[in-house]
Amino acid sequence: QVQLVESGGGLVQPGGSLRLSCAFSGSSSSTYAVAWYRQAPGNERELVASITPSGSTYCTDSVKGRFTISRDNAKYTVYLQMNSLKPEDTAVYYCNAKQIFTRLEYWGKGTLVTVSS
Repeated sequence: QVQLVESGGGLVQPGGSLRLSCAFSGSSSSTYAVAWYRQAPGNERELVASITPSGSTYCTDSVKGRFTISRDNAKYTVYLQMNSLKPEDTAVYYCNAKQIFTRLEYWGKGTLVTVSS
């Protein structure tokens, strides 16, 4: 059973940075496509960024140039580096992993990011 554990959230001032981590347990991360989603109060969950097993990345327009997704398969971990944070980035951030062969999908429990002065 794959488990995903997010960490790195917290309170940060506008313009600040945070790095979120999504750690895999129960399986290597190398055969999973991984994505970060976020959900702000009253809003639907939205895709923020994704990375394929080969390392190809995607970021939604609202975070391009500010957020970077990366992976370290040796550490079974995927990261989301968030720079120049804005109050509208405030949300619970969730890690999602999809196995590329079986299409089985897993979610973490989320980590709260609050951007406020």
